[in-house]
Amino acid sequence: MEGRVRAVIQRVSRAEVRVGGAATGAIGRGLLVLLGVARDDGAPDARLLADKIAALRIFEDAAGKMNLAVAEVGGAVLVVSQFTLLGDARRGNRPGFSDAAPPEAANALYESVCGMLREKGLRVETGVFRAEMEVELVNDGPVTILLDSRRLF
Repeated sequence: MEGRVRAVIQRVSRAEVRVGGAATGAIGRGLLVLLGVARDDGAPDARLLADKIAALRIFEDAAGKMNLAVAEVGGAVLVVSQFTLLGDARRGNRPGFSDAAPPEAANALYESVCGMLREKGLRVETGVFRAEMEVELVNDGPVTILLDSRRLF
């Protein structure tokens, strides 16, 4: 299967990720991004996702329309690596993760996306790659958007 970076983006009023009970990343208003990297993903996939995340107009303007991007509302981004977004449960009840990138490659692309978002002037907080994490959030709206670098949805 061809590669694709996948992301679940949630507009939040606050979000925090903890490892071993200690916060490793926390934001107020902004975006929680759960990011999954596939086996064949590369720099173009990372760039496409970073550009799309930064430009998503999912915050309300003065007229109440979703017309503003995260930077325009002074928001931040919390990016959490989540290989389970590449889970395939089409056969049976136990998802398979053979499409997920190996850890070293996945971490490099994850860090690349975070770096690209920072280059755009966004404050970016993160979880800890490959750690058992607890993510707590307040989904504002609720607003949840699915992105795929190969535009499968």
